[in-house]
Amino acid sequence: MDEKLKEIIFSHENTVFFGGAGVSTASGIPDFRSADGIYSQGGVVPPEEILSHTFFVERTAEFYRFYREKMLYPNALPNACHTALASLERQGKVSAVVTQNIDGLHQAAGSRTVYELHGSVHRNRCTRCGKKYGLKHILGSQGVPRCGECGGIIKPDVVLYEEALDPDCIRDSCRAIASADVLIIGGTSLTVYPAASFINYFSGDCLVLINKTPTPADKLADFVIHGDIAEAMRLD
Repeated sequence: MDEKLKEIIFSHENTVFFGGAGVSTASGIPDFRSADGIYSQGGVVPPEEILSHTFFVERTAEFYRFYREKMLYPNALPNACHTALASLERQGKVSAVVTQNIDGLHQAAGSRTVYELHGSVHRNRCTRCGKKYGLKHILGSQGVPRCGECGGIIKPDVVLYEEALDPDCIRDSCRAIASADVLIIGGTSLTVYPAASFINYFSGDCLVLINKTPTPADKLADFVIHGDIAEAMRLD
């Protein structure tokens, strides 16, 4: 871990981590807006349209074709950033992780207090009867996955365009950020709202920004690292 970053974390009592897609790129999951990201891969229909509520409702089979191909990485493993945060939580230095990611890798690494702003691919629900399904059911199905109880269409518990974030998750995330002494923002361009606005709830001692490219909040930070977040956070 960067020595200055380690000093900041261990000289304070309560660090909260707020992360984006860049946290999982070292695990082989592409981000969205970089040169190699999902949104740069072209196609007849823009990914932003495919990942919308309207598209899911009106063209469900096409949605699932894209979703399975581009959004699901069942073999991905936690990287050094995930494992470092889980270790720091066990040491009592990190109180919460707020993530925009839907891959569940923070929990896989051992983090317990994780607020998933955009939901999770590991949770799925029948739109008719509400029966819950895991990722295995989606991966094992063909075409549009159907409920084994009522035959209804199953929808991933991920926040699509045109959908609102879960209000309880927003509340808990903002409370965690507001109570932090240190806020580490990593692997996010801070361009996706309303999540990017959560930085406004922080009034602690030290704001840290870690991202490969500059962000709009760099000028507000007490410490900035432009580089790979897995390397910056690596504890071993």
